[in-house]
Formats: sequence, structure tokens, C-alpha cells
Amino acid sequence: MSSKRDYYEVLGVSKNASDAEIKKAYRKLAKQYHPDINPGNKEAEAKFKEINEAYEVLSDPQKRAQYDQFGHSAFEQGGFGGGFSGFGGFSDFDFGDFGDIFETFFGGFGGRTSSRTRRGPQKGADLKTSVEISFEEAAFGVEKEISIHRMEICDKCQGSGSKPGTSPVTCQHCNGTGQIQYKQRTPFGQFVNIKTCDVCHGEGKVITDPCDKCNGKGRVRNQNKIKVEIPAGINDGQTIRLGGGGEPGLKGGPSGDLFINVKVKPHAIFERKGNDIICEIPITFVQAALGAELEVPTLEGKVKYQIPEGTQTGSIFKLKNKGIPFIRGSGRGDQYFKVHVEVPKKLNEKQKAILREFAELSGDEVHEQRKSFFDKMKDALGM
Repeated sequence: MSSKRDYYEVLGVSKNASDAEIKKAYRKLAKQYHPDINPGNKEAEAKFKEINEAYEVLSDPQKRAQYDQFGHSAFEQGGFGGGFSGFGGFSDFDFGDFGDIFETFFGGFGGRTSSRTRRGPQKGADLKTSVEISFEEAAFGVEKEISIHRMEICDKCQGSGSKPGTSPVTCQHCNGTGQIQYKQRTPFGQFVNIKTCDVCHGEGKVITDPCDKCNGKGRVRNQNKIKVEIPAGINDGQTIRLGGGGEPGLKGGPSGDLFINVKVKPHAIFERKGNDIICEIPITFVQAALGAELEVPTLEGKVKYQIPEGTQTGSIFKLKNKGIPFIRGSGRGDQYFKVHVEVPKKLNEKQKAILREFAELSGDEVHEQRKSFFDKMKDALGM
């Protein structure tokens, strides 16, 4: 018995799901578990393969019908899901309708399908790169110019692969079909098997006089500079997808995508928490005791803020809407700053005398937390 999960369960749809619902579910899951989005994540890679396998079957009406009737056994070697009572009736069927079942045994139908894929439009490869930006650039957005190496259409042969003035010729081995047919005897009779032509590799044409710039490949590797708009509010480790920024497609296919991983340099005084930012400001004993107007650094310059008298070390104050802009939508986070009271280490005799006089005059009345602590201690010890 197959240990594979049910394909409908893999895509998270019901067995009565429409083609549109299956396609929508596949796109959502494929995007979530794509290897480019989850580099190095083996679990995500396995899920991505499982999702593609399920979609390959359920998106094809013939394969889906076979799967609904026979389950996974419809595509496994040696089994037809119990749907056939004998082989006598095979002549009544169009073998083209059962290509996916016989592909496992004979490979003919699979070869034909893959040949069509190779000869048709193909999407270009996706590319990955990274860019480093400052804390402020991440907060407010920036346009960056990055360099990437990618394959591009050869400007000399315009992608044909042939020397200018010449053209590819029809492959004589397959007569331009890109496929080779051969007969094979099986327990079910004689079948015509189809495979990709090994001379033209399924293209149907052969380049006899290749372009000297691209060596007949039709593409060359170049270094390109691309301008990228990095949105305000982006965070360290996030990825920007630039549609069509990858390598060009083949046979008129679309270009791949470019994925740019953003690295944000740490700031000298600010720390980011979500869309809020935090910093710590040292203040003097006198400022804490009497209150003071501070100059508080923000991402947009200094602002004045009045702290009250009696401010304790570790007190936190908020500057509304001085944080990081939200990457989607409007508004910004807030800025918080925590004050740290610095106790002077080197005092002259006059300063010490003044402090001693202050201590004698104030006693414990001006130190509420200290007085409360010792009162609780006396109660606890029964003093």
C-alpha cells in the first residue's frame, strides 16, 4: 500500500474542488514552500516536491480521473488499481487516454510530453542576490543599484545560436520532429515507444555554423547593473522579488525572477523592535532629581523632551510616530527612550560636603523607595 498522502489533502482542497480552486491552492502553497524563499530548509523542499506532484496529477483531467478511481496505484509500477478484470478488452481502448499509466512501463508517452516541453517556451532561471543598507535606509526606503551576472540573449545572433547570415537546419535524424520512434515488445503486445532525439535534443533543428560570440548557445553571460526600489520599513532578512529580473526565457518564454535578500546594518544607538525603535540616554543625578529638558536623538534629528523631577533610572518615555514606517499601509511605529542616571565617580571636597549636607537635611523623606524597603524589612524581621 502506498505511504503517500492523499493529493487532495496535500493541496488542502476537497475532492469536489474545481480546477480554479486547485490552481489557487497550489499557487499559495508553492509560494509558501518555494526553495528560493526557504533556502537550505529540507522540510520545505520536501513539501514543495509533494505539492508539485499533487498538482501535476490533479490539474490534468485524465490523471485526476485515474487518481479518483485507482488512487496512487494508478501511477505505480505493476498496478492498475484493481480497475481492470483482464487484458482481453485492451483493444477497445484508445491507448492515448491511458498514456500516464503506460508511461511507467514503456516511457513513450512521457518522452513525447517532455519533448513538447523542451521545444515550447520555457521560463528563464530565477536568480538570487543580496544588498546591504543602513538602518535609516531601511526605515525610509532607498533606491539601490546592484550588480548581477546573468545570461542574456546574444546580441550578435539574436538568440538563434547560428552565425549571422546562416540558419539552423532541419535535423535529419528525426526529420525535424525532435522525436525518435521505435517498437518495443511487451507482455501486452507490441508498442511504439517515443523518445527525444539525441542528435538535436528535441529541438528539431541543428546548428551547423554556430555564432562565434555565444558558441551556438544563443545566450551569453553579462554583468548588469539594476536599480532596485527598497520600500520604507523593510526589515533585516526580508526578500524583495523583482519579477522578470532573472535570466531570459527560451523559445519566447518569460524571464525568471530576481530575489534580493536585504541585510540591514546595525545602528550605533537605535535598536528595532517590530516597527518601534528603542534607545538609551544617560542623564545626570541633578537632571533626574530636578527634571530637565533633554535633546533626544530620533531618525529625523533631535527633538526636545521634558522629563519630570524625580525621574528614576530605567524610566521609559515614548515619542509617538517616531519609529519605523509600516511597510504596508500608512502610519509609523513609536520611539521609546530609557534614561540611565549616571552617578558621579570623582567628586572634589566641596562637592562631597554639599552632598553630605543634602543627606543630613533630607534624611529618608526624599528617598521613598529606600524608606519603604526598610519599613518592609522591619516588619518582616519583627523589629
